[in-house]
Amino acid sequence: MDASMFRKLHDPRTTVPALTLTIDGQPVSAEPGDSVAAVLLRLDPPFSRTTPVSGSPRTPYCMMGVCFECLASVDGVASTQTCLVQVREGMRVERQHGRRVLTMVMSQDTAVSDVDSLNGMPRGVSP
Repeated sequence: MDASMFRKLHDPRTTVPALTLTIDGQPVSAEPGDSVAAVLLRLDPPFSRTTPVSGSPRTPYCMMGVCFECLASVDGVASTQTCLVQVREGMRVERQHGRRVLTMVMSQDTAVSDVDSLNGMPRGVSP
């Protein structure tokens, strides 16, 4: 028996080819048209993120982009509303723990001297 109370219902007259995505580094099977949030709900445990303050797990709730409980990192983009994103072959999903971590990508032509030592940002850019 599945540990999650959510399961995919299938029409026995049809066959849909499965695709594979990774969630927290583990391969997971899904069907084209599934939302990432729906796939997260079928996993054990069925959470997509933890809160920044208490660390309690949060589960996708409204499934229509209103409540923001389904936030996760999808293909390296943090705070993605997973209820609005359909699964794709090879997609990488990471549950988001706590506050979103912002990363800054600098171009190769940014020299070390162009970076402000106080805030780590390129000179002239404030956080």
